[in-house]
Amino acid sequence: MEESRFKWHHKVDDVKTLKDMMAISTRLYPDKAAYKVKERRGAPYKDITYREFKEDVDGLGTYLVENGLKGKKIGVIGANCYEWVVAYFAVLCGAGICVPLDKELSSEEIANLSARAGLSAVFYTGKYDKAFEALDIERKFSMSTYMDPADEDRPGHLMNAVREGRELVSQGVTSYTDIEIDENALASLLFTSGTTGEPKGVMLSNRNITFASLAASRCVHLKDDDVTLSVLPIHHTFECTMDIITVYSQGACVAFCEGLKYVQKNMEEAGVSILVAVPLIVESIYNKIMRQVKKQNKERALRALIALNRNLMAFGIDKRRSLFKSVYRNFGGKLRLFIVGAAALDPVAMRGLMDLGFDIAQGYGLTETAPLIAGTPEKLRHDIYIKAGSCGPEVPYGKITVEDPDEDGIGEFAYEGPNVMLGYYEMPEETAKVMRNGKFYTGDLGFKDEQGWVYITGRSKNVIVTKTGKNIYPEELEVLVNSLPIVTDCMVYGREEEDGKDMIVAAQILPDMEYISEHIAEGMSEEQLYAMFKDEVHNINVTLPDYKRIRNIMIREEDFIRTTTKKIKRQANL
Repeated sequence: MEESRFKWHHKVDDVKTLKDMMAISTRLYPDKAAYKVKERRGAPYKDITYREFKEDVDGLGTYLVENGLKGKKIGVIGANCYEWVVAYFAVLCGAGICVPLDKELSSEEIANLSARAGLSAVFYTGKYDKAFEALDIERKFSMSTYMDPADEDRPGHLMNAVREGRELVSQGVTSYTDIEIDENALASLLFTSGTTGEPKGVMLSNRNITFASLAASRCVHLKDDDVTLSVLPIHHTFECTMDIITVYSQGACVAFCEGLKYVQKNMEEAGVSILVAVPLIVESIYNKIMRQVKKQNKERALRALIALNRNLMAFGIDKRRSLFKSVYRNFGGKLRLFIVGAAALDPVAMRGLMDLGFDIAQGYGLTETAPLIAGTPEKLRHDIYIKAGSCGPEVPYGKITVEDPDEDGIGEFAYEGPNVMLGYYEMPEETAKVMRNGKFYTGDLGFKDEQGWVYITGRSKNVIVTKTGKNIYPEELEVLVNSLPIVTDCMVYGREEEDGKDMIVAAQILPDMEYISEHIAEGMSEEQLYAMFKDEVHNINVTLPDYKRIRNIMIREEDFIRTTTKKIKRQANL
């Protein structure tokens, strides 16, 4: 029986390996569409069923095992596509150890990580031909997307290997399908960003990954006809576990996006009802909606409709979908839920979207936990609205503690649960730094409220410490600056005064020039732009204690250097 503190979560059956998950999903949903794919850009979507997917996975897995790759490390890199998922599942369901690589890596970084991992084989889309051409890797397989429709009949293509493997299966070869998976053995090796040093290889097991996926299912229950759009980088655990694997486990469907500028078009074509996204995307959607409202001078009317619906909801009547149907039409008419992670979502955007009838699921996790360790249960929709800014309580059967809290209750989060990584690959010293006394120390700072909901205030390595011992959390100030409509994004950091006597707070700001031109003035000079931001920051400063005030600002002309999940790389931007 589930513990009473998890009574607001959905009950789900425990599954310990991806192979078991695939068997269950295929049995339950054999003829349902598991994926929507395009053969070329602009073509209509076509469906691939759960049964067809399993046959492709078993075919590729059989080919790999029969060609001597069982137990070997096998890389996969490229744009989000069906073949990437086939390769990933085939390897994790018995063929070997999967090494998903970031598609933004340079050729030098690809060579370095391929050597560190000791890859025996690799799957890649056409863009990476040259990167792997000179590398001494035993087997290389190409994959196709709508961008590079390669000849699937040529030797070395993934689908050619799938066909050969499927033929072997039809002849009774069971060398792959008979493999029993050790749920706790190394299954996936993911390299973290190397912006502050050598990339660390996070070692995950089947149990790590399936537990994190089941944790997501305990928070959010998908509908039979739900479709998600795969937009975020697929190698990242947020997209791979929370979208690809979780959607698959619940019998829903994933459509593959043609690119960021095609998101709205693809949503309409595929009938997308759920978007798994980072805050930057979700906040951008909300800001565009509100700009359109302001442009049409309908702000007062919108507030009135929101107030009306709130009164109706007090009596159990929800008319948001009909009152704001024009908003839904812009996204194909079916979008109902945003699943948000990788960073904190602006509470204003969260509440604003919920007022318009969208549901929000906010989660918190790390690559080292595959990733989910806290999430907002959909059954507590009212609490999600009231507690905007929190990423929810810890997941069932996991435990988050606040270590060494200060006088405000803020300390480092430590986590215990079945999804904690096996460790860092060939880095025992680094592993020992974060895994102590049975706990994984996240490096994130924050607190828990009386109901156990988690609030993140920042990263321990980002904290600005003044010479008088005061702690300043940059993320807290960034929320205030980012709330300004003239700001696209900002980065707050500490820098020493010229005389070295103390640490002052500085901010780099990326202006929203579209908003400024439309609502304030066109063609502002650098001096005018700086003066405007200086005034706005002054207005924020007067609300803050003296030691927290932003003393120096820099206006950026170009976007920040970012990770593939759109987080700002702090050190790279200093």
